[in-house]
Amino acid sequence: MITLSSVPSDLLIRPFSDRQIVCAFHDIDGTHSLIRNWPPVMSIVLDYAEKSGVPDGYDSEEQVQRIAALAGTKPLPETDEFCVESAGLSALTQMEWALRRAVEAGTVQVPCDRAANREKIRRIKEGEELFPDLPDSPELEAFLTGHTPRLFVFYEKVLNVFCRDRNLALAKADPERFRIKGSPEFMQFLFEHGVKNYFVTGAVVQKGMGMHEEVVTLGYEIGAGKVVEDIIGSTWTDKVPKDVIMRRLADRLGLKGEQILVVGDGRSEISAGVGMGAVCISRLDESAVYQRALHTRLGTHVIVADYTDPRLYAMFS
Repeated sequence: MITLSSVPSDLLIRPFSDRQIVCAFHDIDGTHSLIRNWPPVMSIVLDYAEKSGVPDGYDSEEQVQRIAALAGTKPLPETDEFCVESAGLSALTQMEWALRRAVEAGTVQVPCDRAANREKIRRIKEGEELFPDLPDSPELEAFLTGHTPRLFVFYEKVLNVFCRDRNLALAKADPERFRIKGSPEFMQFLFEHGVKNYFVTGAVVQKGMGMHEEVVTLGYEIGAGKVVEDIIGSTWTDKVPKDVIMRRLADRLGLKGEQILVVGDGRSEISAGVGMGAVCISRLDESAVYQRALHTRLGTHVIVADYTDPRLYAMFS
């Protein structure tokens, strides 16, 4: 446990009362790890799904290679913007958005309530992931159930070809190159002061694979009593929003929001942290002007470019 104080500083975005921090919930991609350069891949995959629909062979190995070669080669205004807006959402939700856009555009013909579908598209962009008040038609529900996880697997394959596999190999030789500056030291600082660190992610977590493998490659020990107590994520088929993951974890640990520190670069974890009453630290590059404005509107408390800023440590005592 460590005391976190809202000391007067130009680092602060929104003041907070003194807290006794027991646990920290950390996002991974863009917050601590640079292995996955996911936005250009996500953007091209979503654009492809929206404009092409789901014809036979849309997720073939040939298409994996073709789409990977196109990633990042040209601006895609709609999906580029969506990737910024949806950072931190479950990947399944991001895939769902593209498929709903395909229905909206008429690329995919599925009987549905078009107004309800349009509203869900809007809400996803605003950060929502579950819509119990707006049921889908049986046909649309079946379509999404079949193709959302399939598109997710396709996206991961494209990501592997585009950068993930290459960067993971490079990270094994030089992990520092793919860590946000000061990240290991900050995690170690929290750990040494009695704070239990948890990684929470919208990606699939399987021991020794994917995100789990990346975290270990970057030098973060995972396990009870280690620097990272656990890593918790989603599955290939079940959409688990990050705010649900975080609230479930807080409940399991018997913690109130004011006992938690949330560190992330996406709207979902910061929005969830603010909603829980946690102290939130946004890790965003100086050049990320839009994201910094967005996180300020969401109610984050602190924004840092990396974890070497001495003002960050000055808040702890």
